[in-house]
Amino acid sequence: MTEKVLKNNQAVVAGEIISEFEYSHDVFGEGFYLVSLKVNRLSHSSDIIPLLISDRLVDVSKPCIGKYMEARGQFRSYNKHENNRNHLVLSLFVREAEILETLDNRRPNTIYLDGYICKEPVYRTTPLGREITDILLAVNRAYGKSDYIPCICWGRNARYAGKLEIGSRIQLWGRIQSRDYQKRVGDDRVVNRVAYEVSVNKMEYIDDGMSLNRRVADSGSVS
Repeated sequence: MTEKVLKNNQAVVAGEIISEFEYSHDVFGEGFYLVSLKVNRLSHSSDIIPLLISDRLVDVSKPCIGKYMEARGQFRSYNKHENNRNHLVLSLFVREAEILETLDNRRPNTIYLDGYICKEPVYRTTPLGREITDILLAVNRAYGKSDYIPCICWGRNARYAGKLEIGSRIQLWGRIQSRDYQKRVGDDRVVNRVAYEVSVNKMEYIDDGMSLNRRVADSGSVS
């Protein structure tokens, strides 16, 4: 069955494969695998982006570490139940993939999203005075589903986003980024985790005239 593709979630990343393909799941005989892509930033640091890719797009049996790939698709989420809590898991669902000889002349990391703010924006400033706003964007998918994408805004975008209400429709452009952090588990154990989010370069508010209860296709709870 071919899934209807919406244009409100479009991402392109290009980088170096740094893991082998790891089996994830099977849908009607089509195998899906996870692989990690190291994507360089202009600042000479990098992001490690998880890709979910079909075995119909690449030969998952061949060695791949160290090769370059460009992947096009959608940044998706699902809730994983872990330790009596729902944990939001994100990855780039790949629709097109190309093995490259070089990364020259490639746009390494771009994303466009069109969705609805589904949690109260959190505005804050860093100790150095930098303004930041965290938003959670619900992006509709086909067949009544939605992806919930954490996004982070900076500067004047942060000031603007911090005043938006739940249910506001926005379009944004940016890049996918990874961030290492530590999480306390129990009373005396700390584990290293990786968070994924969209760093926003540009955003626009869209007045579509829709009522709030129609704005998010999936009304399931978000943790």
